[in-house]
Formats: sequence, C-alpha cells, structure tokens
Amino acid sequence: MTPAIIIHGGFFSESSTNNEVKEAKQQALKRIVSEAYKKLENSTALEAVVCAVSMLEDCELFNAGYGSQLQSDGHIRLSASLMDGSTSKFSGVINIEPVKNPVQIARKLMDEEDKVLSGAEALMYARASGFKAFDPETEARRKDFEQKLAQSKGRGTVGCVALDADGRLAAATSTGGKGFELPGRVSDSATVAGNYANRYAAVSCTGVGEDIVSGALAAKIVTRVTDGLSLQEATDKSMAELKPFDGFAGIIGISASGQLYHTCSHPYMVWAMAHPQVEVFD
Repeated sequence: MTPAIIIHGGFFSESSTNNEVKEAKQQALKRIVSEAYKKLENSTALEAVVCAVSMLEDCELFNAGYGSQLQSDGHIRLSASLMDGSTSKFSGVINIEPVKNPVQIARKLMDEEDKVLSGAEALMYARASGFKAFDPETEARRKDFEQKLAQSKGRGTVGCVALDADGRLAAATSTGGKGFELPGRVSDSATVAGNYANRYAAVSCTGVGEDIVSGALAAKIVTRVTDGLSLQEATDKSMAELKPFDGFAGIIGISASGQLYHTCSHPYMVWAMAHPQVEVFD
C-alpha cells in the first residue's frame, strides 16, 4: 500500500482576501505535509496524524493550539480528537486550557479506559501526564478579539487523515473554536461528527461545528464508505444533506483503497496532500 496523507487548515475569511496570508498558509501546509509524510513512511497512520496536527497547532497561522481564537469571555479553550481506524478507538479533549498541543493529550488518552475528557478535569489529567502550561494567545488574536473582527466570519479547524503502508487509517482534528462563542460551547472537532475513521475510510471536517454535528458528517461519510459507496459518492451525498439548512462545511478524506477526496461548501478551504508528491490547494 502506498502511504498517503492529507491535511487541512480550515476555513478562514482572510484566506480569500489577503494574498500574503493565503500564500503563507499554503507554504506552511506544504512544509507540514512534507514532514508528516516522512513520519508516515516510517510509522503508523495514527502517529502520523498526531505529528501533522501537532505541527498545525504550533503554527500561529491556523486556529488550533498556538494562535487560537478567543471566546466571548476572552479565554482560549481548545478541543481535539483522534481516531484509530484499525482499532476503532476514539479519544479527545474538550474545552481544555491552557495547553500547547491538545491532540497530544488526546493521543495519551487513547491508552486510557476513559478516553474523552473535558474542561478542568481534562486539564488535571494533562498536568498529571506531564503536559506543561502554555498560553496559546497571540497578539494578533487578542487584537481580533478587542476589535471583534472575527465575530461573524471566523471559522477554522485543522485536521489530518492518513493511510500507512500497512493499510491502517487514522484521523485527527483540532480547533481553537469559532471565536467569540459562549464559554462551554462544544465544537464538532472532538466528536465523531467532525473526526472519524475505521478500517474503510478516515475523514476530518472543518466549517461551522453546529452544522457538522447536525449532519453527523464524518461518521456518516465513513459509514457510507463502509456500506459500499466510494469515498467521493459518500462525501457528496452527505454534503448534499447539509443544503436544506444551509450547512457550511469542508472535508478531507482517504479510503483504505487509497482514494483521496476533498470538498467544501465554499472554495476557500486550504489543504495539502502527499501521495507521495506534495500538492497544495485552496
């Protein structure tokens, strides 16, 4: 099996209006997917998606980890999840603060009996597991918050899906939220609606979390692939079911047979893939 990996940098309003930001994101995606592919060649799909999403969380251009958006009370709360398609195990953290790489905490939880933690208890677990305090706020995000520039347009998540040489699939997704949301709001990124994988396919979503949850999007797509549809057929059918409520979403997906597919409600989701050549799209 030829290894393959796809990453996305979510939906950002500035990607369609600021060419410098757009170019910077494309270059960052190209670098990250190249490094993650090297990891994939010598590791498992699970470890590769954790590697990729960790690098996306470390890049302030994206709304996950460092550089995440602030909620309405001025705090940053992070959510991330991970799913191993070969074992059907799912793990995640919801509204955790302040940490650097929530996807790595999700990876640690993969080995626990209780695999999804939220809020203060998630932070207690992270500290007990050696994850140090880290302030993910950037000057630019604080300025956005103070000026309320992102209140109606900020949409962003990062994610990765991968297929390794042994045919194993995995997905990981991380977000800093939509910006100015009510504290306690739960993103799709730490649910099976936004992040799902099994032995047949792996999907990571971005967009408006409430729409993605309403459409049960990632789990629905993967289930349809499991039932015999191609990845493209399953994705297009599931995306069409968002239209009655004007759902806003984008997905990256990969199947066990090596099919790669991406689509979005609007043409400015930024993403990149390596299979094994690197390609960057927006």
